This record gives sequence, structure tokens and C-alpha cells, in this order.
Amino acid sequence: MSYSAKATRDAFGQILEKLGHENPRIVVMDADLSCSTKSAIFAKSFPGRFFQLGIAESNMVGTAAGMALTGYTPFICSFGAFLTGRHETIRMSVGYSQTNVKIVGTHAGVGIGEDGHSQMGLEDVNVMRSIPGMTIFQPCDEATTHAAVRYAAATEGPFYLRLTRQKLPALHNSESVFKCGKGIVLKEGKQLALIGSGATVSELMKASEQLQDLQPWVIDMHTILPIDRDLVQHLSKVCNHIITVEDHNVIGGLGTAVAEVMAETSQDKAKLTRFGIEGFGESGDPGELYVKFGLAAEKLVGRIRRAVG
Repeated sequence: MSYSAKATRDAFGQILEKLGHENPRIVVMDADLSCSTKSAIFAKSFPGRFFQLGIAESNMVGTAAGMALTGYTPFICSFGAFLTGRHETIRMSVGYSQTNVKIVGTHAGVGIGEDGHSQMGLEDVNVMRSIPGMTIFQPCDEATTHAAVRYAAATEGPFYLRLTRQKLPALHNSESVFKCGKGIVLKEGKQLALIGSGATVSELMKASEQLQDLQPWVIDMHTILPIDRDLVQHLSKVCNHIITVEDHNVIGGLGTAVAEVMAETSQDKAKLTRFGIEGFGESGDPGELYVKFGLAAEKLVGRIRRAVG
């Protein structure tokens, strides 16, 4: 199968509809944003298994938990900022109850552009990492999105999928590269490791072309929880510097997850630098926002060089 540049929300909608034909227990719910989250693709094929809950995210979470307890596999969809804002309901109805609910948060990060800060999921990973038993995926392209959704649908327990509005280039040519909890090494390097997730992976790949003298590793850390401890520990031993880059608040996301592993590994020699969003986003062209917040490849090159000295 050939893959193309595609927003991961689009890839999600397409694979979910396909899985709907394979698994009649899959049901989908949305909070009045089905055209944006792309759950509308599933709704068109399976109107009897699609439920529009309106702007009532807490109600949607509770309803999904109830359906999961009767044997269904519910996918609930909205913008990440709105869904994870219902933390108290997710904590009890999904986390504490360990219900088989798949939470799909689209429009992650400043990459959503013109929608602005009120709709940008920038703290969502932090919130979802606090819930015991949660698995968090942030795929970087179409192939890994398909694999992540397929894995979540077939695996019992709560999942959070963090998806983009903007198109992302195809970095992988097979779903087989995806393994839950295992980062993908896109480039092997020497003393510098660049770790990204979601939209920042392609920016790191572009930046690495201008950093060839530093011979950086480039890692696609698509699973943020559980983080790939073995890979992080290996990199922290062989590298002098690890840099994480995320379209998320610098607190509580990918960089924090990596820092936690490194803090628990007494043999580490690497220094860690975390790049992410500090504060809130703003409305604007997605590409220009990536430049302003230092996530675009051309900005990352300079930031990385300064970080490593």
C-alpha cells in the first residue's frame, strides 16, 4: 500500500471506517465536530453505530463507558482541548473503571493554525498521562496512524490518540514499523539524539539534513505512554545530548516522559533539552506559527546547534 501526505485526523477517519466493516462491535461518538474529527466518514457507512452527542463531552465519555461495559468498543471524538478538559469524567468513568474506551483528540498543538489558542490541545498529553492504565499514541503520518488505530481497536483498555489538523508527510511505508511502546529509529547517529512525536518528527527529519556534521539520531516516539524506556536509556548512555521536540506544552508531555526515564537511570551521561510550547498558542497560519514557536525545521537547526554548543 502506498501512503501520502495526509493529516492524521484524515487517516484516522479512513481506517476507522475500514475497521467498522471488520468489527461490528465498534461504535463511534462525536461532540458536534464529526466533520472536523473525520468521524463523519464512519457515520456515513454505519449510521446505526454512530451517535452525535452534541456539545456535551462529559456525557459522551460516560455514555461510551457504559457501552464499553456492555461489550462494545467505543471511539469518542472531539478536539483534544475539549475532550481532555473533561478530566474528572475520564478519570472515573474510563480510568478508574478501566473501560474499553478509545479517546480521539484531534486538532493537537499550534499546528491547527487559525482556530487559535482556545481550541489548541497543548496540555492534553500532560492530563492524560496522569490517568493510570492509559495508553497514549501520537502518530506522525498515515501509516502509523492506521497502525495505532488498528492496535487500539483490537486491544482492551483505555487509549488516547492525539491527531493533527495539518497534513504531514509520509515517513513510513508500512504499518509494520509500529509497535506499541517502541520508538522508531529513523536515523542512527552518534552523540546527539533528536526525539519527536506527531507533527514534529517530519520537522526533525528535515532539520537533520542540515545537521549532518552532528550525526544526530532521529527518533519517532509515537507512543508517549508507555514510553520506550529501553530506547531512552540506550540513547542516554551513548549520547552526550538528547533533545525532545513536541507541539505541546513543554511541561508534562514527551520531554517530561523522557526526563523521568533519564532521572531514574544512574548511568546516564547525556544532557537533556526540551523544546515545546511555553504558555499558550495563538491564531495564525500553521507554518508561520511553527516558525514563531521554534518548531519549524529552519528554526530547529539553530536551536539545536545552540543547545549542543
